[in-house]
Amino acid sequence: MRHVSAETVIDRRSPVERWLLSAAPAPGQTRRDWARQGVALLPLGVLFSAVRIPGRLVQAVAGSASAQGVDDFLDEALDGGPVICDPRGPRYYALVPANVPATWRQAVDDWRRSADVDCLGRDTYLGVPRIDRTGFDPHTFAGYWAVAISSPGRLCPPLTVARLIAAGVHLLPDEREEWPACAPLR
Repeated sequence: MRHVSAETVIDRRSPVERWLLSAAPAPGQTRRDWARQGVALLPLGVLFSAVRIPGRLVQAVAGSASAQGVDDFLDEALDGGPVICDPRGPRYYALVPANVPATWRQAVDDWRRSADVDCLGRDTYLGVPRIDRTGFDPHTFAGYWAVAISSPGRLCPPLTVARLIAAGVHLLPDEREEWPACAPLR
């Protein structure tokens, strides 16, 4: 019987998966979570951070509540930068460079008050789907890659994310008005 080392198995994985696993404090547990649940918690602020954008803001800019329509819009609007969708909100997480929470502090404070946008970094974990979990599944409502990560280190350009948020804030009603519930993904 031929012995296969753990390094050999890891080397057979995609470069994107290996890159994501390099952020995991326990890569073996992360692989098991992906296998069992399709999602694993990864720490932010190491390889990347995430900007949480509420679905109502993204849907307003995209002009659609359709999961595929919003996903296609985000792919184009964010220049193919990776975005994770939690359809239960819905909430979108644009993956950005790890230093963005520190450099965006003032803007995020303003966006948090007016649009419920947040920039998540160190001391925060994000549910990251397996790399093959793309597209909305109406049967499970599981988190998925709205825009799949295309290569290791490929992230959303921060200025492009900021422009998307600014456009959404402009389209949403005044913060003092009651916002309508976010349209469910379909």
